[in-house]
Amino acid sequence: MSEIFPFLGHKPKNRWNDNFTDKVWMLAFLLAAVLIFGLNLGGVALRDWDEGIAAQVSREIWRGNLNWLYPTIDSMPYVNKPPLVHWLIGLCFAAGGVSEWTARLVPAMLTATSVPLLYAIGRELFPRRSIAIFSAFVYLTLLPVVRHGRLAMLDGAVLCFLLGAMWCLLRSRRDLRYALGAGIGFGLICLTKGVMLGLLLAAVGCIFLVWDTPRLLTSGYLWGGLAIGTLPVAAWYFAQWLHYGQYFIHTNLVNESFRRISEPVSSHRGPPWYYLLEILKLAWPWQLFWLQGLRLSWENRSFPGPKLVLVWTGVYLLAISVMNTKLPWYVLPIYPAFALAVGSYLAEVWEQLWLPPEPVKEEAEERFDAISLLPHPAILAVLAVVAVVGCVYFSGWVPIGGQIMAPERDLQLMLMVVALTMTMAAVLLHRKDRQFILVLIWGTYLTLLVLVASDNWVWELAEDYPVKPIAEIVRTGTPAGQQVFTSHRLGRPSLNFYSETPSYCRRRADAQTEMAISSSTLFSVRKTSFQTFRFAEC
Repeated sequence: MSEIFPFLGHKPKNRWNDNFTDKVWMLAFLLAAVLIFGLNLGGVALRDWDEGIAAQVSREIWRGNLNWLYPTIDSMPYVNKPPLVHWLIGLCFAAGGVSEWTARLVPAMLTATSVPLLYAIGRELFPRRSIAIFSAFVYLTLLPVVRHGRLAMLDGAVLCFLLGAMWCLLRSRRDLRYALGAGIGFGLICLTKGVMLGLLLAAVGCIFLVWDTPRLLTSGYLWGGLAIGTLPVAAWYFAQWLHYGQYFIHTNLVNESFRRISEPVSSHRGPPWYYLLEILKLAWPWQLFWLQGLRLSWENRSFPGPKLVLVWTGVYLLAISVMNTKLPWYVLPIYPAFALAVGSYLAEVWEQLWLPPEPVKEEAEERFDAISLLPHPAILAVLAVVAVVGCVYFSGWVPIGGQIMAPERDLQLMLMVVALTMTMAAVLLHRKDRQFILVLIWGTYLTLLVLVASDNWVWELAEDYPVKPIAEIVRTGTPAGQQVFTSHRLGRPSLNFYSETPSYCRRRADAQTEMAISSSTLFSVRKTSFQTFRFAEC
């Protein structure tokens, strides 16, 4: 990479220079991540369901007395998830007020921190810096990571704690004291999304150690770190059990953990290959290089880096695939391993396209032929054509169904960047010019920047009526303590958050609720025209 980054092209003369170069790269990745994860955080409303629930629980923690220990939602016990991220969001509410920006700030910045952490993991695993660089770039430009990492959800924090724990685990092979950090990271994961996810991710690290460095399993620092990390988790679970009794066990451990394995929750079901389709559908353009990266890892499975990629990918993907409950963000913890696999393959392509072809030697060790496994340039050309068609579609020039839709300038700009990126990358790939990798990285980053700068990055908001105007009417037109019932087909936690009034789905009302409606407020909202609604006292 010397001709692209000349100030980093020379070989470091000593360890100090080598460490300084790594710090420069980590700082650069952090700044790039803060930009893409922090831009326009407060530009759109909170999304149902996770964002609305997380924001409301955090606000009640900020306003309450013991709510930090016993979280509530609509003044009812909230025991679905441990409250670590909710505590942090509540602190943001206390410092900067309640808004979309403060609700999303902590998860977004934690996810941004995971980018330089992945670079650090790459440096621990692989001898070549280029692998760590390409892996971090791939991870930074993954659409699922960028989108879900910016939301007021728990999964971005899980990525940060997971990568921090994994880096400490890898570092402990040289300094046992770092094993303490691995145990603490395990505890932070459990305090974020519960012990089931913590145990699954801990199993990934444990299997890797059995295969690569079994001596660490007898280290007192590792077990001491696990004890330190487990102590606050056990204390919180014990406090909830003392306070709520069997209700907590049934809700948290049964409904929110074991039940999701055995049966689909809220009709969120899918086939065993659901998450493979999610990766192939949303990880553009890097899924074009994923299988090649896994093959490269398999052929080099005697080394630590490929071992971790194979264990991480295989164990986690198998575990979530056999679960009956399927949700798109469950696949997020696999993307660091995905990025490491793709990054190692791209680094191999980068090197092989630069070196002159070697003469064939009968007794020479056979080298992995990365160039022959490159995707066909026609795939990138097709993506460019699709982007051009989409750009015309959103221009407002072409009538669709006899009507001309309103132009979407931000989507047009984003698709123009995609078309230009894919066209240039296809031409360079056809010429076997390794610069196509840099074009894909830079073009994908710019595309995501344009996306998050627009109001379309939370595209689920377009699936239902805009919640903030209705919430304003509910807040100003409903007496204090009054229940609100809506004729909408589903409840909306974001409506509860913005209106600061609990609303219930009319069709789900039980006999007791039917009696309460006579003294409550009923809203009927039309999805097609939210400006027209009926306000009636029943």
